[in-house]
Amino acid sequence: MQLLLNQTSPYARSARVTALEAGFGERLALVWSDPWNEDAQLLAANPANKVPVLITDEGIALSETLLICVHLHQLGGGAALAAERLQLAGLGQGLIDAAFGTVIARKHGGAGQDGSVLGARRLAAIERLLARLEEHSERNAEDLDFSHYLVAVGLDYLSFRLPEIDWSGRTRLVAFHRRLMARPSFAATTFQ
Repeated sequence: MQLLLNQTSPYARSARVTALEAGFGERLALVWSDPWNEDAQLLAANPANKVPVLITDEGIALSETLLICVHLHQLGGGAALAAERLQLAGLGQGLIDAAFGTVIARKHGGAGQDGSVLGARRLAAIERLLARLEEHSERNAEDLDFSHYLVAVGLDYLSFRLPEIDWSGRTRLVAFHRRLMARPSFAATTFQ
């Protein structure tokens, strides 16, 4: 299997952590890609020019983080996905989407983008998602899967790219984040 990714994508990190946690570390060839340039290999695998892309052993290119994570979870023999786990995965993905959208808007339009209708919606979504995730942080916390990894990557991305968004007062979420950051899969995939 190949994973097309880059170092700063929370989407790619989520897929990579899921692959490592599912036991595919030795089988997974990392292909470093640059979605901000015309990366020919990435474009051939994903016309949307986004990372991550998982190329299966059969040569099938899977894009979109949640689909990749579900595939790896199932391929690794993970338990059936209950609606509650899919809900948590959606919350984690939503946090990543809102944070990433904020970062990209600021990168291309300046910090004033936060005051736009879309910018304000993204920032409000981050706050609501943090509140909801604080409520969910203790549910099924011992039986980890990709839904938890998405949340932890989203939290870590906030700290990496949007440190002014202070979520340190959410003590259960902070404890959850610390616990997952101590795992080898997270240590091996830190943002750079």
